[in-house]
Amino acid sequence: MKVAIPVRALAGLLLALALAALALLPAIAPQARAAPGAPAQTSVSAIAAALREDPVYVDPAATDQLSPSEAQALSRRIENADKPLFVAVLPADQPTERLFADLRTATGITGLYAVRLGDRFDARADSAVLSNTAVRNLVDSVRGESDAATQLTEFTDRAVANMGGSAPASWSGGDGTGVSATALITTGAVLVAGGAGAYALIRRNRRRHEEERRAALERLRVVVDEDITAFGEELDRLDFHPAEAGADDAMRADYERALDAYDQAKSAMAAAARPEDVRPVTEALEDGRFSLAQLASRRDGRPLPERRPPCFFDPRHGPSVADATWSPPRGAPREVPVCAADRTRLADGRDPVIREVDSDDGRRPYWEAGPAYGPWAGGYFGGGLLPGLLVGTMLGGMMATPSYAADYGTGYGDFGAAGYAGGDVSGADFDPGDFGGGFDGSGFDGGFGGGGGDFGGGF
Repeated sequence: MKVAIPVRALAGLLLALALAALALLPAIAPQARAAPGAPAQTSVSAIAAALREDPVYVDPAATDQLSPSEAQALSRRIENADKPLFVAVLPADQPTERLFADLRTATGITGLYAVRLGDRFDARADSAVLSNTAVRNLVDSVRGESDAATQLTEFTDRAVANMGGSAPASWSGGDGTGVSATALITTGAVLVAGGAGAYALIRRNRRRHEEERRAALERLRVVVDEDITAFGEELDRLDFHPAEAGADDAMRADYERALDAYDQAKSAMAAAARPEDVRPVTEALEDGRFSLAQLASRRDGRPLPERRPPCFFDPRHGPSVADATWSPPRGAPREVPVCAADRTRLADGRDPVIREVDSDDGRRPYWEAGPAYGPWAGGYFGGGLLPGLLVGTMLGGMMATPSYAADYGTGYGDFGAAGYAGGDVSGADFDPGDFGGGFDGSGFDGGFGGGGGDFGGGF
C-alpha cells in the first residue's frame, strides 16, 4: 500500500535532517584542532607530532603572524585539496640547522613542507610529490609577500594544484571512521534544495564544457599538426640510411625510434577526441627528437646527450642544452630549459624565439594563449616540470584553479597525476638531498637541496 506524504511534511523532514547535520558540527570540529592556549612547543618532534594531526602548525610564539582563525582556514584549504602539504609558522629565532630534514624525518610522511620563519619563507618536498625546480619556483613566486596569511594562502593554492599525492590518513582523526562535517552539510543542503534544479544545471554545464572542449581540440589540432610537420621535415633532412657505411645497430635503433615516434604522433592525433588526447602526441614528438639527437651524436662521434626536456620557448627547437634564468612579463624569475640558440640570445640580453599560437586575443606565446594548450605543453614537459615553469603565467594560473581538471582533464605535466607516493608514511626512508640546502634559497644553486647541506647555511 502506497502512503502519500504531504509536501509540507516532507519539507519539514528534510529541514530536520539538515539541522541535525549542522548540530553535529560542534562535536566534530574540536577534534580536528588543538585546544587554544597550548604551551609553546618549538621542538622539531613537537612540530612534527602536530603536523601529523593537522596540516598547519602555528607556534604559540608566532600567533602574531597567523591568527587561529587564519590557521584554521588554511588547514581547511589544504584538507579540501586532499594534498600532503605541511605548513609550519615558527618564531624568527627557531634554530634552522637541518630544520627541514629533521622535520621530514620526525613527521615520517612523504609530502611538501613549507616553513614561515619570522618574516622569511622556504619549502622543501620529496621529489616524488613535487620536483625540485617546481618547489623553488613556487617559493620564489610568493617570497615578496610580507603578510603571512597572504603568502601562505597563495603558496597553498599554487602548490596543491601542482603537486601529487593525497593527504595522510592521520588528518582524518586516525581511525578513518570520523564523519566529514563538510559531507554532512552538503548532504543536508542537497536534501533541502532538491535535485531537479541541480540536475538541469549539471546538464547545461556539461553541454557548455563539451562545446569548449571541442573548440579547444580544434585549436590544438592546428598547433600539433605544425609540430608533426616540423618533425617530419627534420626526418627528411636527416640524410641517414640504415645501410650506409659506418651505421651500426645503435644508430639504426635511434632512427627506428624516431620513425616510430613520427607514426605514433600522427596516429594519436588522428584519433584524438578530447584535449587531453593531445598529450601522447607531443610526448611521442619529444621522444622522437631526443632519438634524433642521439643519432646525430653517434654519427659525429660525440658523447651521447643527456635526456633533457625540450626548449621551453619552442619545443620544435629540440632538446634543451641547459637551464637559464628567465622572467615572464610581470612574473617572477625561474629556471627554464633552453636550446643552445636561445641560451645565447638570453646571455646577450636579447629575446628568445618564442612559439606563438592563435588565441582569442590574436597570436600569443603559448603560455598566454588560454587553457587549451595545457595538454600540448604537458606532453612536452612532463615529470613534474611543467608546474614550476608556468608559475605566474596565464596557463599556469588556469591550471591552478579547481575548475581546470573538470573542463580539460588531469595529468598535464603531472598536475596531480596518479602514481605519486605523497601522504604515505615512509618514516626516515627518504632522500635527504631533497631536504638540504640553506633557508631562504641558499643552497638552491646546482639543484634543489643538492648535497644535503645544513639547513642553516643561509645565515
